[in-house]
Amino acid sequence: MKQISTFFLIFYSLIMVANPFLEKYNTPYESVPFEKISVDDYLPAVKEGIRLELEEIDKITQNPETPTFQNTILALEECGETLNKVTSVYFNLIIANTNDEMEAISEEITKLTSDLSNKVLQNKALFERIKYVYEHELGSLTGEDKKLVEESYKSYIRSGALLNDKDKKKFAKLNEELSSLTLKFGQNTIKDKAEFVLHVTNKDDVKGIPDYALDAAHSLAKEKGKEGWIFTLYQPSYVPFMRYAENRELREKMYMAYNTQGFKNNKFDNKKILQNIVNKRLERANLLGYNTYADYALENRMAQKSENVYHLLDQLLEAYKPTAIKEYNDLQTFANKLGLNDTLQPWDWSFYSNKLKEEKYGFNEQELRPYFEVIQVIKGVFGLAEKLYGLSFEKTTNISVYQDDVEVFKVNDENGHYLALLYVDFYARNGKQGGAWMTDFKEQSQNSRPHVSLVMNFQRPVGNNPSLLTLDEVETFTHEFGHAMHSMLSQCRYQSLAGTNVYRDFVELPSQLMENWCTEKEFLDSFAFHYQTGEKISEDLIDKLKQAKNFNVAYACLRQLSFGYLDMAWHTLTEPFKGDIESFENNAWEKTQILPIVKGTCISTNFNHLFSGGYAAGYYSYKWAEVLDADAFSVFKANGIFNKTTANSFRKNILERGGTEHPMDLYKRFRGQEPSIEGLLKRDGIK
Repeated sequence: MKQISTFFLIFYSLIMVANPFLEKYNTPYESVPFEKISVDDYLPAVKEGIRLELEEIDKITQNPETPTFQNTILALEECGETLNKVTSVYFNLIIANTNDEMEAISEEITKLTSDLSNKVLQNKALFERIKYVYEHELGSLTGEDKKLVEESYKSYIRSGALLNDKDKKKFAKLNEELSSLTLKFGQNTIKDKAEFVLHVTNKDDVKGIPDYALDAAHSLAKEKGKEGWIFTLYQPSYVPFMRYAENRELREKMYMAYNTQGFKNNKFDNKKILQNIVNKRLERANLLGYNTYADYALENRMAQKSENVYHLLDQLLEAYKPTAIKEYNDLQTFANKLGLNDTLQPWDWSFYSNKLKEEKYGFNEQELRPYFEVIQVIKGVFGLAEKLYGLSFEKTTNISVYQDDVEVFKVNDENGHYLALLYVDFYARNGKQGGAWMTDFKEQSQNSRPHVSLVMNFQRPVGNNPSLLTLDEVETFTHEFGHAMHSMLSQCRYQSLAGTNVYRDFVELPSQLMENWCTEKEFLDSFAFHYQTGEKISEDLIDKLKQAKNFNVAYACLRQLSFGYLDMAWHTLTEPFKGDIESFENNAWEKTQILPIVKGTCISTNFNHLFSGGYAAGYYSYKWAEVLDADAFSVFKANGIFNKTTANSFRKNILERGGTEHPMDLYKRFRGQEPSIEGLLKRDGIK
């Protein structure tokens, strides 16, 4: 028996050593060796990472010495390196580059990591040591050390450390169930989106759609062995179809498909999953003594409580709604003049808005696309970081990637010192979630620079035609790049406080601030050259762009407010939800609706931000941060949009500091005062 046991130990060790996650990465900057990783590596690495982390936790709890910052708080902060390596890759790729094999193990990996989180956060001996340091050493600590102790103690309280044993088990079970449910919700939206295609063979049915969108649709049809054009619900296909297609009936069909994702009573239906998520979040919050999930979530936000969120939403609704109603009436009149003998419907809004904007300002967004060739846009956005912060971006070819068209840049600071790796994954494909986002393969800490991932869903180049972006896509890119800057410029001691590890309603400030440059001539002149002639965007076109920028801005604001109200409605429930999801949704956002509500549609069942993406009771943060970014950019406008002193102040006081201080303290240090909505109202032309 002893010989057999020894054999299996040796065999097990050989398997573990062969797993790339379980050895030090022998790669440039210890980057992820994607070419060595197979799907079979994830589960064994997760299990081994969990074993090692529990071993590290045991060393802390069994330490006979009096608990101190060093032997408890810092030791805990440094736990779990192996598990972090594998989960940072797996959970990034499950939304950016998934496949059936990856998804087959997702539930088990999610359960294992959830179980570990429960074991660690409800470890009584560990909490007692943390509590001792909090009560006996906090007063003598300063800066990041003090903040780390405070956050560690608070995270354990919020994770049920003070519950009795029975409730701890219930809390752990709820965490496990929620992890599984939110994962499944996201997977269903990916699959439901991918399943729909609109196959068109009649040329009259694609009238009005620009050549670039038709070329992509034709290429997709050809790829699938079909004639004509195929349109999908992915943004590069859906957005131009809804904006330009003259066939109203097909616009309605696309709209209904998009707005019934997860709501079709098919195998990807999310209604029951959504109900379970909402009710289990409430139950978990109740266990901890909170009346609602929002009360629990907002405790760790700038807003602090539901009343403050509703105050912001109500303020903005009151300010913008009269203008939004006028915008709707103007568009209805315009559409009627063009021959629409019907009430304006949601699938009409983008189509007629685009036409009215073109007539009113002589501005067609298609005029901008030739100036936004994707390679030039990348240079421009990177160049903005260089002008503001002195950064440089060096494309590398010796670092492994998870997909052939992913590129990696080495980012250096103003002194030429290595700062970060930036992975960029720009183009839409099957297996990638819709939208755009920034994540990390490795976060910043005192002894480690970050590896940042930037994921978009741009249209690929088709044949000899380059990828030309819309203004919206350029703004989305700069937005996500702002998140990346928050991570890349981080200069914090501890990983759990670094980069984007800040309050949810503060994390959008660096990203939304970056969007402001996209309509500034000085910035556009640095990269926006016509891809055929090399000419800059004319001053006349930029003037039209600026005039058109606030076109229907109030309607756009109300749309965002509607999502904020919907989010808060789901998460301020005080009783388990048992009703009809569609009716609940319509009641939640009724006061924000300008267009007719369409029966049989539902946003909630594909609202990944709320039910799969971490924005529960936090969607308002986009408007909260918009108030901040308008206020912050006013400083740049006053001093010069490339002013180094202003940029350095924003960098030192906000981008570098992560979550090491309360965000309002950081903001006031940059701005000199608290923000108000006045800057936003002025920028949007409301006031």
